[in-house]
Amino acid sequence: MRMDINATAAPSVTAATAVTPPSDVYLFGTCVLDIFMPEAGMDAITLLEAQGIRVHYPQAQSCCGQPAYTSGHPQEAFEVARQQLSLFGQPWPIIVPSGSCGGMMKHHWPTLFADSEYAGAANDIASRVVEFSQFLLHTLNYQPQDKGTPINVAVHTSCTARREMGVHESSWALVERLANVTRVVHDHESECCGFGGTFSMKHPNISGAMVSDKVAALKATQATEIISADAGCMLNIGGKIAKDEPNMPRPKHLATFLLERTGGKA
Repeated sequence: MRMDINATAAPSVTAATAVTPPSDVYLFGTCVLDIFMPEAGMDAITLLEAQGIRVHYPQAQSCCGQPAYTSGHPQEAFEVARQQLSLFGQPWPIIVPSGSCGGMMKHHWPTLFADSEYAGAANDIASRVVEFSQFLLHTLNYQPQDKGTPINVAVHTSCTARREMGVHESSWALVERLANVTRVVHDHESECCGFGGTFSMKHPNISGAMVSDKVAALKATQATEIISADAGCMLNIGGKIAKDEPNMPRPKHLATFLLERTGGKA
């Protein structure tokens, strides 16, 4: 279900007929998720394994190179991203539980590695990258059986993930498949939270004003839970809430939320 609060949401996506699910997938956990919220990564793995899929997590993975790339340092991004190219040797989908990192790999790696000896590997990986919520919706046609009590939730989507991957629609669709969950639409829903990778460090005053506006809009919904599928946004919004709004719920990753609602996590 969806309920509008001071805003009009775009129509929710209608899931396509599911294709034959793969037996194996890779998970690219992203550096932010790995360092700051590994539980969300583990919950993504648990949820995928519950669907009968073997999840492979290359231990040598690190960063996709997005912070350097979006800061105007393509050579540094090239060197960081190059370290990931040999990690996905099997022809399995590469699931990324963060839309902005998935967008970097899918849409910017081919450009980053163009005219280099790594172009073929980068293009191959880009063709196999699938954002987590889109994999659940479009590949698995995931139908969560909601075991939780009725609640209202607000969903924040990374602006980069929204533009490049359309993750807002797949996240909305999954949340709206939960029988006892109503998605409330906060004001300025499509606007950036102010994180933007290194933007929040280079322009802290602007970033602070943006996240203050975002948190105020989320607070106005009185949502029981705040859901996101991007670790950077969760850090930024969660940090502001922890500092100034201790009674508000902290952002929760979509994987964790789905696992909790379906009884897979206490």
